[in-house]
Amino acid sequence: MGSNSVSLSVPEPSWFTPKRLLAIFCVINLLNYVDRGAIASNGVNGSLGSCTSSGTCTAGSGIQGEFNLNNFEDGLLSSAFMVGLLVASPIFASLAKSVNPFRLIGVGLSVWTLATTGCGFSFNFWSITICRMLVGVGEASFISLAAPFIDDNAPAAQKTAWLAIFYMCIPTGYALGYVYGGVVGTHLNWRFAFWMEAIVMLPFAILGFIMKPLQLKGFAHAESKKALTSIETAEPEVQDVKGGANSMKEEFSHKFSKMKCASINWNQFSRFIKDMKALLSEKVYVVNVLGYCAYNFVLGAYSYWGPKAGYDIYNMSDADLIFGGITIVCGIFGTLAGGYVLDFMSSSISNAFKLLSITTFVGAIFCFTAFCFKSMYAFLALFSVGELLVFATQGPVNYICLHSVAPSLRPLSMAISTVSIHIFGDVPSSPLVGVLQDSINNWRETALILTSILFPAAGIWFIGIFLHSVDRFYEGNEGQANEVDGSNTTPLLEPEVAETRDSSADQP
Repeated sequence: MGSNSVSLSVPEPSWFTPKRLLAIFCVINLLNYVDRGAIASNGVNGSLGSCTSSGTCTAGSGIQGEFNLNNFEDGLLSSAFMVGLLVASPIFASLAKSVNPFRLIGVGLSVWTLATTGCGFSFNFWSITICRMLVGVGEASFISLAAPFIDDNAPAAQKTAWLAIFYMCIPTGYALGYVYGGVVGTHLNWRFAFWMEAIVMLPFAILGFIMKPLQLKGFAHAESKKALTSIETAEPEVQDVKGGANSMKEEFSHKFSKMKCASINWNQFSRFIKDMKALLSEKVYVVNVLGYCAYNFVLGAYSYWGPKAGYDIYNMSDADLIFGGITIVCGIFGTLAGGYVLDFMSSSISNAFKLLSITTFVGAIFCFTAFCFKSMYAFLALFSVGELLVFATQGPVNYICLHSVAPSLRPLSMAISTVSIHIFGDVPSSPLVGVLQDSINNWRETALILTSILFPAAGIWFIGIFLHSVDRFYEGNEGQANEVDGSNTTPLLEPEVAETRDSSADQP
């Protein structure tokens, strides 16, 4: 009776409400992209030393000047963290089915903090490159899991708007990184930029270990799986307590545990292959990611080479601040507008493709035209409008990634989307644009060639309008019956009363 009375008690609301969790995820995402913006800033990235024909030489500055990197090596440095991100993202997405996601986030952010600290202590090209790879490993744990949690807990009529708020942190973080890197690199030293980032991220890494576990839609509860496993392993211990067979039991248990671990690893790999086949069979998802790759190829190169191109073409003395300011304003308003417009249109996959193709095409026209003008003011006006339109894609493109696949595939869909847009997008774009610039030595022509790639991106998303699409968000959970989504009213983190209720149900 006592246990039944406990099960009827009303749980206290958790401090981690959906809005507060969204705020925490936004700050973490912002810090990730501040780091990317900082390493691209003139204050941190710096420049090579140069000598005039009269023999007057100027010392290099920042990472490029201190380590004497050419443009290709400098471009590789911006993409190095992607290696860790690409390798680790699918791994973390698969582990989320058996390990508490917030513990995975805690592990990843701890790696991120240590790796960022290491960047500040780097002594040559290879040392900082390895640290940047580890930064990518740390970010991978977060990038695959945050969006599904937000999608689960956002109000039904504002799902794209909530995703837009989260992805607004990408351009905002980049822009703040430009400004932050420029200020710190100029007044202190480029190494301090990395050390200060690590200090700010540390509390969130700790939070990942102390937060109570949340459950993603489409997954059986991780602790339920753990309890079943512990019952299975406990059975032979209960039955074999007599006689002098302890040593034999230990040997058997050791062999059994090895076989079980091998079986679990094989089952996880088999499930990963099965999930990948299911994911790649979704035509809507594949077309969406293909357009996203072309789009990210351009945006990745813009973010890294933008300040240097602006400085060279228009003699911007404060290129970091100017590009940072444009990216902050256009990133915030463009990303939020894209999310709210799609919700206003009625969030659907077809409407998302319409919005993606139109905003990208018109935005490409404005950006391309901007680089044709010799006047810096005409360039800034047109480029700002172009970026406003281009950034409107963030909410809709990720809405499609989440809603075109089964709920249990969402972490993997976000991981593979992230892997793809980096492998075929901003990983090759930064060094390739560096090679192109080294070859033609004209930043205006380089920028025009790069911007033209936005037109194929718009064309690919236009094809998606005509594909048969079904919103699969409300499909049944893995190992569970279909349920009405009550995530908007139920606290994300319930107290231990819920666990007592589950345990009392099994008692006679």
